[in-house]
Amino acid sequence: MMMPAFDLTLAILALLLTPGPTNSLMLLAGAERGLAGAARLIPAELAGYILTVLPLALAGTALLADHPLLRNGLTLAAAVWVAILAMKLWRMPKADGAGGSVDARGLFVTTALNPKALIFGLVLLPSPDRLVGNLTIFAALVALVALLWAGVGAVIRAGGSRQPRAIFVLRRLASVWLAAISVALIA
Repeated sequence: MMMPAFDLTLAILALLLTPGPTNSLMLLAGAERGLAGAARLIPAELAGYILTVLPLALAGTALLADHPLLRNGLTLAAAVWVAILAMKLWRMPKADGAGGSVDARGLFVTTALNPKALIFGLVLLPSPDRLVGNLTIFAALVALVALLWAGVGAVIRAGGSRQPRAIFVLRRLASVWLAAISVALIA
């Protein structure tokens, strides 16, 4: 049964708004770079999602039915990557570099390995006759939610978090959150 476009939009939006690794990085990017600087990372996020979601939407169900351990392998890879990100953020020095701790490559890989991509690609988006429309809705919502998370980070920045110490604390908090996500994925 196909999900009506409105219901699909709400389901995608609810899942995208849920705090996770990609959203944590967009929040941190907004706090470090401001909204305009973080918005430049949106194409990397979108590309990461499309890299995972599109093949899953086209052939994922059959592939995972034939190779049931593949889902576990993808989840483990995501957990390991998120743990690596958590350690990188934890180890960053207090002094802030010009670019910040979030770059396009890291955001791309994090998003491509985001467990949410499995749900989008295997459950919400597959529909042979509506895939293009579903992907269009998805892409627009990815950009909107990325701007929202980056905007929250930018508000934190405007509230005085430009100081190296405040950014350092925000990085540590993001690191702890990512570590918790990694442990949850492994469990």
